Amino acid sequence: MPTQPDLATLRRHAVARSLFAPTTLLAAVQRLGGFVQADPLRAPARAQDLTLRHRVKGYRAGDLERRYPRLPLQEDFFINYGFVTPELRALMHPRTTRRVWDAARWRLAEAVLAEVERLGEAHPADVDAALGHGPVKNWFGGNSRLSTELLDGLHYRGRLDVVRRDSGTRVYRLAQAWEAHPEPQTAMDALADALVQKYAPLPANSLSLVIRMLFHGAHQWRDLAATTIARAKSRLAHARVDGVDWYWPADEDPARGWRIPSQVRLLAPFDPVVWDRRRFELLWGWPYRFEAYTPAAKRVRGHYALPLLWRDQVIGWANAGVRGGQLQVDCGYVSGRAPRDAAFRAALDEEITRLAVFLGVAR
Repeated sequence: MPTQPDLATLRRHAVARSLFAPTTLLAAVQRLGGFVQADPLRAPARAQDLTLRHRVKGYRAGDLERRYPRLPLQEDFFINYGFVTPELRALMHPRTTRRVWDAARWRLAEAVLAEVERLGEAHPADVDAALGHGPVKNWFGGNSRLSTELLDGLHYRGRLDVVRRDSGTRVYRLAQAWEAHPEPQTAMDALADALVQKYAPLPANSLSLVIRMLFHGAHQWRDLAATTIARAKSRLAHARVDGVDWYWPADEDPARGWRIPSQVRLLAPFDPVVWDRRRFELLWGWPYRFEAYTPAAKRVRGHYALPLLWRDQVIGWANAGVRGGQLQVDCGYVSGRAPRDAAFRAALDEEITRLAVFLGVAR
């Protein structure tokens, strides 16, 4: 019978199950629930690359984008935007949307689809040049091209695939026709299981939150959220620790003796180990916040502070950047100072070297 875990056990479980031994890119994505979150900021690399570098053998910054046209992955929404496996994507489509297009907007969209079909692989600039839709106000108040907005909307609706990016811009082709899943609740259960695979162990409030966030990826089944949460809780392993209910896959034992290497890791702000800020504070006792969009004068830890994991403890953060072709890393610590033991200093030096190799720069 599994041992009742304590918080230290859950912390080791959270770190070890997510930071598995490096493997192939596809195997790593599958181990991460079939989804890797993407973010356009590069400080010092994009979040998807910073996430995969710990989990893919020999990974270098930009490998996912370079290899993407040959990989069975697609850019799409899940609970946020990123890269998903075909199996996960098929659970979410055909997808309805929160914003319903009227007949006039659909006529414009159909013209875009016809132009994408004509081109085969369509860059937004080529679609815009052919159709001349002109500018439009986007959702955050700026200006964009109507053709680009329509392409984005058609991609979200599952009518287009992203075949590659040209200098960061998505290039599209027509998507396959989607077959509706015959059992919506079964699909929602599978989507919930993917979230648990990626983020477990999860406190009860976080489990409910991420399942409700499936509103973004499977809007058509938003009314099944409460049932899906209850079903997930009934089939997952569970323990109450320090007054908080925690959940994880039923076939895992948090107390089995998970191996934690004496290693420093600088994690992406969206890395599965640190993504859930509620869980982060429960496990490590201090609040980590992503401050890239915080005014500079109000930042506490930096524009793109990378959580600093030492063994199974997140003890601080680092701001990393490349200046003059050389990596520079500045660290801060929750306690106010770095651990004094030589093992930590050596492990931090090794991690900075790994980061430089990953970025292809000197240190």
